Amino acid sequence: MHALIIGGAGYIGSHVVREFLDAGHAVAVYDNLSLGRTENLFPEATFVEADILDYDTLLAAMRTGIDAVVHLAAFKAAGESMEQPQKYALNNLNGTVNILNAALDAGVRNIIFSSSAAVYGEPTYIPIDEHHPCNPENFYGFTKLEIEYLLKWYDRLKGLRFAALRYFNAAGYDVDGRITGLENNPANLLPIVMEVAVGKRDKLQIFGDNYRTDDGTCVRDYVHVSDLAAAHVLACDYIHDNEVSLTVNLGSETGVSVKRVVEEARALTGKPIPVDVVGRRPGDPGKLAASAQKAKRNLGWKPRYSDVATLISSTWNVYRKNFPA
Repeated sequence: MHALIIGGAGYIGSHVVREFLDAGHAVAVYDNLSLGRTENLFPEATFVEADILDYDTLLAAMRTGIDAVVHLAAFKAAGESMEQPQKYALNNLNGTVNILNAALDAGVRNIIFSSSAAVYGEPTYIPIDEHHPCNPENFYGFTKLEIEYLLKWYDRLKGLRFAALRYFNAAGYDVDGRITGLENNPANLLPIVMEVAVGKRDKLQIFGDNYRTDDGTCVRDYVHVSDLAAAHVLACDYIHDNEVSLTVNLGSETGVSVKRVVEEARALTGKPIPVDVVGRRPGDPGKLAASAQKAKRNLGWKPRYSDVATLISSTWNVYRKNFPA
C-alpha cells in the first residue's frame, strides 16, 4: 500500500510514518513544517513541503499512486482554539474539505482521520465508549466532530471509506529512540513537565486542583504515541480489506491525574519540577478515560507502551538528548 501521511513531520505523524514503513508500506509525507520538523523525516519516505490549503499541490501529491491518506494536519491546542476560533476553522475545517475533495479527484478511497476524545466533552459516564454523546466543550473538539460528520457524508454520497480514530491523550516517544524531534510550542502536559525538568521553563502550571478527582487535579487517559501509530496501520488495513468505515476510541483505559504524572516524573528524572496551581481553563473536563474495546475487537489493537513509566521514560530520553546537562 502507498500512503500519503499529511502532517507526517509532526510529533504523532512521524511515529505514524515510522509504523507504516516498519509494516512494509510505501510512504509519502505532506507537511508545511509549521508544527512539524525536518529531523522527524525518514529517508525511506518521499516528502512534499506544502500546506493543506494549497489544493493544487495536495491533488498532485495524491495523484502519485496513493492508496490511502492519513490526515493528521489539524491544529490541536484546546485553549488556543477558544481564543482563535478563526485559525482553527480555516485550517481544520477548510483544510479538511480540501483533503477530501482532492482524494475524490485523485481516486483515493481510503482515509484515516486523527480525531479526538475532545468530541465528547464533559463525560456523563466513565469509561467513555463510542456511543457516548458528543458535546465538545472547546472549539478544537467542535472542529474534530464536524470533520467526522463530513467524513460520514462523503462515505454515504461518494463511497470514501474512513477510519476516525478518537485519540485520548497522546504521550511518549519511540522507545527505540528513532524519533527525537521535539514538538514546537507543546501544549500537552508531559512535554511541558519535561521542559520544566530540563530548565526550559521555570515551573509547571496546574490548571485547577479542586476537581472531583482523588487528588483534585484533572485525570486523563494517556496513550503512547507508538500505540496510536500502530492503530493507524491496523485501521488502514481494516477499511481497505473490508470496504467499511469505522469510528473507534484509542486509549489506555486507565486514567492518570496531573499530580501523579508530576510525581512520577520527579521520581524518574530526579528533578524538582516546581508547580504553580492556577485557575481552571474553560472547556477542561475533570476526568476522561476511554473504553477502547471496539478497537481491540475490530482491529486487534492492544496498547503495548502506555504504562506511566514507559510514557515518562521515553519522553525523558528524548528531552535529555535535546537538552544535555
